Amino acid sequence: MPKNTMMKPMFLPGVEGGSKPSSFADSIRMMDSAGLEYPQIWHMFAYLPQATQHLARFTQEILRGPGPFSPGIRELIAAYTSHRNDCPF
Repeated sequence: MPKNTMMKPMFLPGVEGGSKPSSFADSIRMMDSAGLEYPQIWHMFAYLPQATQHLARFTQEILRGPGPFSPGIRELIAAYTSHRNDCPF
């Protein structure tokens, strides 16, 4: 379970506390120990790293691959959408 008290829990304690060794688990520990917020989907990526690799690659390709909008504009759209959905981004 994350130590960062600023972040709201996901209400999935098995996922939040069930990280498998992965770069996402390492990133969660690093961000949590620094008291920083991070995307909570990282918990799912760390819980099932093999099953979620494709989703992480897909997300990176959508946000940073070739397209009509710059990666910065795509990040801005994602951040605005997350804000409107009351979801930290």
